[in-house]
Amino acid sequence: MKKGLFFVLLCSVYLTSPARAQKFGYVDSEFILGKMPEYQKALSEIDKFADKWSKDIQDKYLEIEKLQKAYQAEEILLTEDMKRERQRVLVDKEREAREYNNKVFGYQGLLFEKKKELMKAPMELISRAIEKVAVQKKLEFVFDKASDFVMLYTNPRHDYTDYVMEELGLDANSKPTKPTAAPGAPVNNSPENKTTTKPK
Repeated sequence: MKKGLFFVLLCSVYLTSPARAQKFGYVDSEFILGKMPEYQKALSEIDKFADKWSKDIQDKYLEIEKLQKAYQAEEILLTEDMKRERQRVLVDKEREAREYNNKVFGYQGLLFEKKKELMKAPMELISRAIEKVAVQKKLEFVFDKASDFVMLYTNPRHDYTDYVMEELGLDANSKPTKPTAAPGAPVNNSPENKTTTKPK
């Protein structure tokens, strides 16, 4: 999954007095996502859109290739005006193909927007589950072990991943499916045999 997904989820659950030490915990969002059917379904949908758009782009370039071959075969028979017109058509077709490719796979293109749309539901499910666990366990802060935030050491007793998975109705010991991710899509690289220790 994409790094920095949660970075730091700050749950403002001020249920303890300021005099007491603030309680914190962490979760592994990558591991959780890897077990979620909603996430696997989203990846499959992203694959479908990416495959369709890739085929559309490939078809455009195949059409250009056919036009180029036809032009080369007939070039000797064409007048200068006809040559210029054929060349203009080829240039326009190539520009259209590049623009469409950028529109789909470029920065914040159609694939990016589709991933954001399809990933919204599983992200919200995790976020709500984390917040609920934070309230139940009276945590002031919940960090994401899978984020870009560097955690040099993590004590397993502060790991609340299993609680979040229970809240989502997921089995920590089940093996997640591994659909092929679309280009640039979040990748499920969660460890399959990970076990976590519930903090007390």
